Amino acid sequence: MASAAALRVEPPHGMAVGMNSVVVIPARMASSRLPGKPLADIHGRPMIAWMVDIARAAKAGPILVAAAEEEVMEAALKAGANVTLTDPDLPSGSDRVFAALQAFDPEGRFDVVVNLQGDMPTMRAADVAKAVAALRDGADIATLVSPSTDDGERNNPNLVKAIRAADGRCLYFTRAAAPWGDGPIERHVGIYVYRRDALARFVAAPPSPLELREKLEQLRALEMGMTIRADSIEDFPKGVDSPPDLDAARAVLAGR
Repeated sequence: MASAAALRVEPPHGMAVGMNSVVVIPARMASSRLPGKPLADIHGRPMIAWMVDIARAAKAGPILVAAAEEEVMEAALKAGANVTLTDPDLPSGSDRVFAALQAFDPEGRFDVVVNLQGDMPTMRAADVAKAVAALRDGADIATLVSPSTDDGERNNPNLVKAIRAADGRCLYFTRAAAPWGDGPIERHVGIYVYRRDALARFVAAPPSPLELREKLEQLRALEMGMTIRADSIEDFPKGVDSPPDLDAARAVLAGR
């Protein structure tokens, strides 16, 4: 297992004193619709390099890529990230993040973990920082949502909707068209900021009934009684899961 030594850094701007975060980017080559996704070319650079750039600009702590394969490790190192090789057979990105964190920081210096997915190259660095700031008021996990009034998105089961209380607490996540009635839906943005102890409890627990039914990992946390808090952002950074998604990401990034 390859790993770089943990960096000694100050807490990111805006975080509470005593909170120290690290950004972990899980990445693996296996993808049913876009094999080799971390190395997919975007304007002459692999996707993983774009994700490292986003994490660096967010200034949310040192950057660790949880790589499942050596070719991903090599690309991430070239982009300037710390890297830990993880078991390619781990069941989820959260398990990959936790395994990499334990190898990178066994002494437990970092108590906040930003799980920045490796396939969201249109994510804005400021929104990563906003997700970190949402970990407040005793929340175990923080994330982001983005509003939409598009009926096609409302009824798309591949687009996950978050149901929030007025104070930002997440009550449920679903693939169904929800909530009922007039008004926007809130699309879930796939970034998670964990308190480290919450991440440890989460990966130690078995998949929950609602998680298995909706195929949404975050429902396990809610069924465990954890508090997930979400803040809203305007732009929705769609993940890259297919060749058309990759083309769309290239177009967005060319425009920036």
